[in-house]
Amino acid sequence: MIGLQYLKDVVTLALDGEKCNGCRMCVNVCPQGVFAFENRRAKIVERDACMECGACARNCLAGAISVEAGTGCARALIKSAIFGTEPICECSSSKSDCC
Repeated sequence: MIGLQYLKDVVTLALDGEKCNGCRMCVNVCPQGVFAFENRRAKIVERDACMECGACARNCLAGAISVEAGTGCARALIKSAIFGTEPICECSSSKSDCC
């Protein structure tokens, strides 16, 4: 894990271990070290570190991972990094589904 954690127990990330084919893509693409590989299957080891970027789900050809990518404050952090702006979470906005 890189060290960044969000709010406890609010992440939408889910892994269906039965569907996992052992390709390790989630381990390779996750920027936060959320996944590990154990007994030929992926395992979530740092769930609260997930920033819901969606890289794991987009790269899981077995369909074993689901996450609501681009939601909440993580979306604001990613957009600010890409565009070099201050993160705006829109928590006070009625259209926000964060916080």
